[in-house]
Amino acid sequence: MSENKQTKVLVGERMEWSLMPDHRELYHREILSAEQADYLQVKASSILWEKIDKDGQVLPHYHDVAEIIHITVGKVKLLCNGEWKSYKAGDTFQVPAGVVHSVANDDTKPSEQISVFLPVDENHPANSFFNTVLVDQE
Repeated sequence: MSENKQTKVLVGERMEWSLMPDHRELYHREILSAEQADYLQVKASSILWEKIDKDGQVLPHYHDVAEIIHITVGKVKLLCNGEWKSYKAGDTFQVPAGVVHSVANDDTKPSEQISVFLPVDENHPANSFFNTVLVDQE
């Protein structure tokens, strides 16, 4: 374990919601930036905590990264493989790089989601589940 690394805490209530340009009533809080991922020595483009207001929408788009979207609050419609389908809190979408997708609020109150943006590499090494090492607490 590196001696110069420290756990950092981002307190949610101190984070401001920023309006995302080019979408409708979409706000975000960046909970991991590319720079912070570099500090942690992991490959990630960004992790966003997003809020879509009533009648808001992440307009149809695609990325050069893979995106994992986990709905945490409310109901949404997802443009998935060319058709709109309804989903709710607890559902997760796995969107490959280059795939057109969109998420629209389908509720009477704001919906929220965590969106994880991961770089893709056709020559990536095989992934594996992480290891955990317990330590004595004294």
